[in-house]
Amino acid sequence: MHPGIIDELEKLLGDSSVLHKPEDLLLYEYDGSVEKGRPNIVVFPTTTRHVSRIVKLAAKYNVPVVGRGAGTGLSGGALARTGGVMLVFARMNRILEIDAENQRAIVQPGVVNYELTCAAEPHGLYFAPDPSSWKSCTIGGNVAENAGGPHTLAYGVTTNHVTALELVLPDGEIVRVGSKHGEAPGFDLTGLFVGSEGTLALATEITVKLSRKPEAVKTLLAIFDSLDDCADTVVDITARAITPAACEMLDGWTLRTVEDYIHAGFPMDSAAVLLIELEGLTEAVAAQATAVTEVCNSHHAREVRLARDNPERELLWKGRKNAFGALGRLAPSNYVLDGVIPRSKLPQTLRRIQEIGNQFGFQIGNIFHAGDGNLHPIVLYDPRDTAQFQRAMQASTEIIRYCLEVGGALTGEHGVGMEKSELMPLIFSDADFDLMRRVHDAFNPDSSLNPGKIFPLSKGCGEIRPRKQPTHPASAS
Repeated sequence: MHPGIIDELEKLLGDSSVLHKPEDLLLYEYDGSVEKGRPNIVVFPTTTRHVSRIVKLAAKYNVPVVGRGAGTGLSGGALARTGGVMLVFARMNRILEIDAENQRAIVQPGVVNYELTCAAEPHGLYFAPDPSSWKSCTIGGNVAENAGGPHTLAYGVTTNHVTALELVLPDGEIVRVGSKHGEAPGFDLTGLFVGSEGTLALATEITVKLSRKPEAVKTLLAIFDSLDDCADTVVDITARAITPAACEMLDGWTLRTVEDYIHAGFPMDSAAVLLIELEGLTEAVAAQATAVTEVCNSHHAREVRLARDNPERELLWKGRKNAFGALGRLAPSNYVLDGVIPRSKLPQTLRRIQEIGNQFGFQIGNIFHAGDGNLHPIVLYDPRDTAQFQRAMQASTEIIRYCLEVGGALTGEHGVGMEKSELMPLIFSDADFDLMRRVHDAFNPDSSLNPGKIFPLSKGCGEIRPRKQPTHPASAS
């Protein structure tokens, strides 16, 4: 890489905001996925002007640019697949405005999800999207991947809560799309950019909706001695037009691991549990709680517990949101999948996941957003064992293929990134890719922003390449 770009970046940002030594770059070749990709330079802007200038310098030296939030993503979206400049938004972390009267907030992309909710709480408001990594993931990353979370069932994913964006395009131009109060006329460009995984533009300012705290909240823990009974309960709840704020499922093996670590109150001898949250007006929530309990009992629930108070409710959710960390105690690494199925196919899909685990020699845990069919099977493996890594990837691919076979989708909230780009031809035709490419090229014709993501790298759209164990790209200086 031309040394001139480093000199110009240091003049713009200062020496302490530009990293280029190999030992400094190691941290940034990872995210929460199994992928790797090391940048040549890492920079830390603090203003939109900085971002614009960095992008222009990268264009001048013909170097790709990758945006990064907290690096908690699970699909390799924030990795430098082809090297280049990684633009980390950690220092663009200010909440610029909380407009309580109009239930809006304007934030920089490096604001942590949970911190926005904390800032809104004194006004009786909160930010609804709540990924399991909400105490560390950033709003900018949520926008890039269109993140969801346990409460997606009732409140939707990130795109349902973003009304406007300030963006830096690949040539450095600064533009604004959408409006603070939503429903801007013309094309929904805000919706186009949310979930585009940083391949069209870099978001430098984000306007989001804030939700008012509900009058009443009830959290139920339904305990089952049969995995099928638990899965059938989810199907029946939705069939009866009951929409909880959240409906999470943990299988017995996973909940025992979580309970041993968190001590959340999950029963160690059960086959599965449902964590169901109801929100709204007091009378409506009480009626829903009764209806949900009846459905659970009709499917042979051993017990349906109601959290007695807020501390008990928070402890149950702590168990759910720290589950991946708990599983990390059992193996050197784990691969968290993200597939979507029709809810009616849940029982048979869980059985198929177990069969695939047996076939490839893995105990696969299941903890997921059961209410909207967004599965997160977890494959534990040792990345130092090449053969084991390959088996883990094969098992994972089989699971995702099965999700598609039963009418599901490749991803619900983690994004495509590097992880699923080679699987995209399973659901998109050449004509589909041609249309997506035309949209992509209208904004990013040189693929200078986040190259090597979403679109398959194989020569033909019908050709599926096998996953390879991640290696470290050569570090240029």
